[in-house]
Amino acid sequence: MMKTARPLPGLILAGGLSRRMGSNKALCPFGERHLLHHVIDRLAPQISTLALNATGEWGKAFDLPLVPDTKMGHAGPLAGVLAGLQHFRDHPSGASHMLTAPSDSPFFPDDLASKLLDHLPDENTIVIAASKGQVHPVFALWPLALVEDLENWLAEDDNRRIRSFLARHPTIGVSFPPVESATSSIDPFFNINTPEELSQAQTFLKSLTP
Repeated sequence: MMKTARPLPGLILAGGLSRRMGSNKALCPFGERHLLHHVIDRLAPQISTLALNATGEWGKAFDLPLVPDTKMGHAGPLAGVLAGLQHFRDHPSGASHMLTAPSDSPFFPDDLASKLLDHLPDENTIVIAASKGQVHPVFALWPLALVEDLENWLAEDDNRRIRSFLARHPTIGVSFPPVESATSSIDPFFNINTPEELSQAQTFLKSLTP
């Protein structure tokens, strides 16, 4: 299998509206810090340069390059992917792909990048994380070469579904096991959308503490 030459750029997707949470999920207290801090700490060691897909002044607090959506109207995660592809196209690093992860999933694997890269066959395939038979497209290696196709795709207002866009391109899914603690386990791509899910994640975080 082909491996993308380092560096591998990474993008945290934090452009959602957090409607079900009632407040910005990225800024929710999680342990002793914000939820987004946990995601940054988990992703940063796996890649060489990191940017944050977010809109608003709040993103400046995390000392990362801000990459706001260029597609207006809250077009969903594909708008964040597009913004990242455009950003890394304009700041070339020699990598063929970028790695994405959302701001609301704090337990994703610390070998996410390496395992996805292990299954990368060429410069045009999207490699997606999976668990329990389900793919998680927001955790993926996205070819930078997709930028023009995605720009054209999102120019049509009806094109918002991420799985419909994936169907246009070669994709590979890579399965990851649950995250285990001494007392329980959780899906590695568990994402937090509601106060109840935040509480569940906080309980699991405590179970990881010796």
